[in-house]
Amino acid sequence: MAEPIRVLVTGAAGQIAYSLLFSIAKGDVFGKEQPIILVLLDITPMMPVLEGVVMELQDCALPLLREIIATDKEEVAFMDLDAAILVGSMPRREGMERKDLLKANVAIFKSQGAALDKYAKKTVKVLVVGNPANTNCLIAAKSAPSIPKQNFSCLTRLDHNRARSQVAIRCGVPATQVKNVIIWGNHSSTQYPDVHHCVVNMSGCEQPCFDAVKDDAWLKGDFISTVQQRGAAVIKARKLSSAMSAAKAICDHMRDLWSGTPQGEFTSMGVYSSGNSYGVLEDLIYSFPVQIKDKTWTIVDGLAINDFSRAKMDATAQELKEERDTAVEFLGV
Repeated sequence: MAEPIRVLVTGAAGQIAYSLLFSIAKGDVFGKEQPIILVLLDITPMMPVLEGVVMELQDCALPLLREIIATDKEEVAFMDLDAAILVGSMPRREGMERKDLLKANVAIFKSQGAALDKYAKKTVKVLVVGNPANTNCLIAAKSAPSIPKQNFSCLTRLDHNRARSQVAIRCGVPATQVKNVIIWGNHSSTQYPDVHHCVVNMSGCEQPCFDAVKDDAWLKGDFISTVQQRGAAVIKARKLSSAMSAAKAICDHMRDLWSGTPQGEFTSMGVYSSGNSYGVLEDLIYSFPVQIKDKTWTIVDGLAINDFSRAKMDATAQELKEERDTAVEFLGV
């Protein structure tokens, strides 16, 4: 058996974590042979709830789960981490301006970035889920200068999975038959779900998405807005934000990061934009198509970008630039 790895989940008493922790603990993410020490962080008022989560994890009697550490202290939570999944963030409350939300989250992710810098392994892989995820990720990375920027990513896999599923439903095939959709940009309503490089396996024959769907107006209209607005649609229906699907996307993201992407396929992740070949502004956490090997992501280069795509990619980059500039102002760097 391998040595146990230390995996942190923040916001661990929340609903996304409740859907996530079992999958991590039973080996769906880091492998069926990989023992895990699960570290659970939440704010002090949530500690009684977190104790209940710990009891349930114990009661699952999982062979790979070697230890559970529940804490409200960053110096305990971030010690010697191999992976950090930062789910906890300040939710947007009624009447709250986006700027107020950014300010509150800058404080959280500055503190957690500094804790990563001080206590975690320098090889730690950090996934930021808490919204606004791209900018929170940027702040955490800037606050952890001794950890490579390559080690930070934010979650756009949920958007990626939503896009893949919408195409699959439209074509009447399982989602596994749809590959190489792309989410460009921000995990917000400006994101650009792009299927120009997507292929669909129809009865054993791979076809470009536009040929398989045979409805260009839908692919350039309602498909995009459905994926962009899906989170709001779930909230409207459930009166709660996406949890089961968010947890599944986190598992997909971390599994690919740990084990690699299949040959010839790429996925979507919010990663550092510096040095990209698509003309996206530097110093943003921006969602790109990536391939992963040996726990290292590489942006997929050389994809043709038409004018339709360019305009949408630029619009979401502009939103991220504005978010970054506001956040950095609060950060004081």
